[in-house]
Amino acid sequence: MNESYAEASVKQKASPVNLLIKAALIAAVIFVLLFGMAYFGPFAIVAVGVLVLVCVLVFPYLSVEIEYVFCDGQLDFDKIYSGNKRKQALRIDFENVEQMAPAGSHALDSYQNNPSLKTMDFTSRERDIHPYAIVVRKGEQLTMLLFEPSEKMIAAIKQKAPRKVSEY
Repeated sequence: MNESYAEASVKQKASPVNLLIKAALIAAVIFVLLFGMAYFGPFAIVAVGVLVLVCVLVFPYLSVEIEYVFCDGQLDFDKIYSGNKRKQALRIDFENVEQMAPAGSHALDSYQNNPSLKTMDFTSRERDIHPYAIVVRKGEQLTMLLFEPSEKMIAAIKQKAPRKVSEY
């Protein structure tokens, strides 16, 4: 049996929205701690406790690592929150894949102007990356997945589905 396996992972750069949420929660805790005690006394302690609890619950979801696992024709996209909580984001079977190529490639031109094309970003969101795109069809819905595979993963996918992978 010829099984192929490869994995890769990238840490996503924090978006401006995530940084704003962190700053707002920290500012709220400090504001309630400093000014709430003067005006509301013991009720401010309860409010600070609730805000700290919200910070503990929300902060792990603002630090995300994406892991890609290719195993014998299936590609899994998992999100790892704060390095310890894993959630499967998506699983695709290469029987449903129409094309895989570097993002911006001419092999993907026929999909770019499709109004029903949905894009999902599983990249690190850094400036100097060269992601690959996979176009998947489920029924009438076309989805373009952006991700950053390793060379080993590209080779394993190309071995399993050579006609669906384009290098240009």
